[in-house]
Amino acid sequence: MKTLTAACLVWGMTVAGLTGAATNDDVERRARDLVGALTLDEKLEQLLNGAPAVPRLGIPAYNWWTESLHGAFGPGATTNFPQPVGLAASFNDRLMHDVASAISTEVQAVYALGRGKPNPHRMGGALNTWSPNINIFRDPRWGRGQETYGEDPFLTARLGQAFVQGMQGPDPARPRVIATPKHFAVHSGPESTRHSVDVWVSMQDLEDTYLPAFRAAMVDAQAGSIMCAYNRVNGEPACASRSLLMDTLRRDWGFKGYVVSDCDAVVDIHAHHKYAPDAAAGAALALRHGVDNECNGATLSHTPGLGERYRQALQRGYVREADIDTALQRLFAARLRVGDLPGAVSREFPAEASINSTAHRALALRAAVESLVLLKNDGTLPLKAAARVAVVGPLADARRVMRGNYSSAQTGPTQTVHEALRQLLPAAQVTLLPFGASITDGDAVPSSVFLTPDGQPGLQASYHLLQHGSPQAAGQRRYERQAAATHRVPALESRPQDMLPTGAIVRTVWTGFFVAPETGTYRLGLAGVQGRLRVDGRDVSLAKRPTRWAEPVALTQVALKRGERHALRFETESGVSAPPGMMWKRVSTRPLADLRAGLREVDVVVAVTGLTSDLEGEEMPVKIEGFSGGDRTSLDLPADQRAYLQAAAAAGKPLVVVNLSGSAVNLAWADQHAAAVLQAWYPGEGGGQAIAQVLTGAANPAGRLPVTFYRSAADLPSFDDYRMAGRTYRFFDKPVVYPFGHGLSYASFRYDTPQVALEDDGQRQRLVVRTAVTNHSARDGDEVVQLYLTPPRFEGGPRLALRAFERLQLRAGERRELRFELGPRELSFVDRDGQRLVMPGDYRLAVGGGQPGTGAPGASAAFTITRAQALPR
Repeated sequence: MKTLTAACLVWGMTVAGLTGAATNDDVERRARDLVGALTLDEKLEQLLNGAPAVPRLGIPAYNWWTESLHGAFGPGATTNFPQPVGLAASFNDRLMHDVASAISTEVQAVYALGRGKPNPHRMGGALNTWSPNINIFRDPRWGRGQETYGEDPFLTARLGQAFVQGMQGPDPARPRVIATPKHFAVHSGPESTRHSVDVWVSMQDLEDTYLPAFRAAMVDAQAGSIMCAYNRVNGEPACASRSLLMDTLRRDWGFKGYVVSDCDAVVDIHAHHKYAPDAAAGAALALRHGVDNECNGATLSHTPGLGERYRQALQRGYVREADIDTALQRLFAARLRVGDLPGAVSREFPAEASINSTAHRALALRAAVESLVLLKNDGTLPLKAAARVAVVGPLADARRVMRGNYSSAQTGPTQTVHEALRQLLPAAQVTLLPFGASITDGDAVPSSVFLTPDGQPGLQASYHLLQHGSPQAAGQRRYERQAAATHRVPALESRPQDMLPTGAIVRTVWTGFFVAPETGTYRLGLAGVQGRLRVDGRDVSLAKRPTRWAEPVALTQVALKRGERHALRFETESGVSAPPGMMWKRVSTRPLADLRAGLREVDVVVAVTGLTSDLEGEEMPVKIEGFSGGDRTSLDLPADQRAYLQAAAAAGKPLVVVNLSGSAVNLAWADQHAAAVLQAWYPGEGGGQAIAQVLTGAANPAGRLPVTFYRSAADLPSFDDYRMAGRTYRFFDKPVVYPFGHGLSYASFRYDTPQVALEDDGQRQRLVVRTAVTNHSARDGDEVVQLYLTPPRFEGGPRLALRAFERLQLRAGERRELRFELGPRELSFVDRDGQRLVMPGDYRLAVGGGQPGTGAPGASAAFTITRAQALPR
């Protein structure tokens, strides 16, 4: 073995002697040399997501924990695109590629801003990203389904592949940012059991439903990384699974990149799955089965000694140092390929101005428009130019709901539906009627409501350093009474890195005043901080402790007068809470009476209803009617919204329901009683504008549902049953409210009968489909062409399956000829043994604007396959 000095010399010579046009062999050799120069102590800490610096080798700190599900995580406002389920509703893989490319640009720019001061305890700022989430949204009760591309394996595979390619760029060997598809595999709720559940699935469901999108991302798009899941799969923890990580991923798919664990999934191996006797054995199992990088949540709170489990595993003989070296070589090779380490890839990074640039904001608006799905319309939409419109409902004036989850604390300028409609229609025609107190309440307060103690805009933030010798664990820390630094911040922001050494543990204290802009009843709360507000001479506690990650904010109702100053004092400490923020909502104390009075002089009612990502989401401490732990127990809207919609309909005015949610909601009542229904998802920073454009006809809707909208959860199998029988459009055979693929338009389209030709050269079978679609309306519009196959009946087979799609822009009267080519994989299905085959038999093919038999325009044809053909996994 090299001495340390010799190893350092080798590394220094390697870096100095190579150019930025390094080959793969060069990169691998440099990674091996670097790992060889590390001491054992240094190696162990590099296995964690919060990798410390190695100054003697010029290696900066690096935190692999970076997210960009639908926008970059950054210290300032980044572009917020629609939540992934909304992006999926666009049925547009070209748009997905463009969105991912824009996010990639911003991820790189955020990284460039942080170069020279990386912090292993701070999330974000790396050149890899833990996206996309390509799990199958198999059940609408799953709170994280909003993060996925819906219920269909083919749609998810195509969109996931486009995201990976847009994120990484044209050369997978030299990625701009490394994409990390997640969570491998069979991970789709319930949230309450994800750390301990053993999911048993048939080989048919595994190969047919749960793996295709991962195969497309890893084999076709060549993602450089993958994240293993919390759950067990057929007895094995996903992050210690020989069958998934070694057999499928590395042997069958030829994967050469690195594997990262979901956060604390390695801990789960022993702590919750009880698959290993202790922490060292659990860490050894993960490492030996191919987990290269362990995400551990304790890195965010500066917990020391997390690498000791690997030392114990090494001392006990559970792993070899060569196993550690293999993992580290993969990790350092990845950092070399993206240009994080010196001497590998010379590259320039995007400028700070690219973050939430004009072009990216325009793309966010375009994506939001394409994500909207018009579910019903009796002709009320688009709104007439002179219509007097009442905008009502709990989310009519909501801003935070647009953003969804897994996004930066700050995003680009975002309008509410009410604000956007007032911008497109004469303001006098649009009336806002406030809703009452509701579980959906809570928007970030604007900086304009804050004043510093000396009356300047903003707040005074003071940073108190950890006392010498104090415990570092959260809850036990002691801080200096005297502030180490103080400055003015525009809002409730903590920026100690601007004034103190990187990584310092601090307590942040904010002081100043809150000033209400209007007299009224407000609900106020704090996210990530604790503190109080002085109202009418008494202290009102807004939070007695900081909220934790994903925890909803408790709101306190107070009556405030315009212009009055209310003294405040808020505080938090490093690494123990969610990002700091103050939330509010102005409410009516008699919403139904105000509704009845306000609807007398209007022509149309636009009711903005739905959920928020504070109710449905990842493992959340929520347990109220309809919601539990981030999942849903009912598909219905909250009870107060159902009653409010009925009261709105009773006014006798046309009722337009705009629903904001990350999952399917039972809209059966709205379908029966409303004049129009628009599903808007969580549409991102352009959401308010997009909704207003579609409602007024400035934009033509063409989104399609990537999930089935069921009538009731009672129609579905048990939530914890992972079999696909009775789930999704492919296997569900009962009536639904709105089917997968459904979506209306203000334009209308007609399809020619498809012409099909089956070609077989003895090696490869393919089906060539030719058809044409005509916009036979008087206005331009998009159409989403969907191609479905109905296979011959076989055990466990689906009713039908999506096998191609394309979103088209057609001018009024335009006819467009289309050609689809279905290769062996698109023609194949999976038998009971898990073998993917092109099966002989009679097939039905349908091309149209939705599923066949649902009333969507389209045409069909038949063909026969005579030869079976097996496909590799």
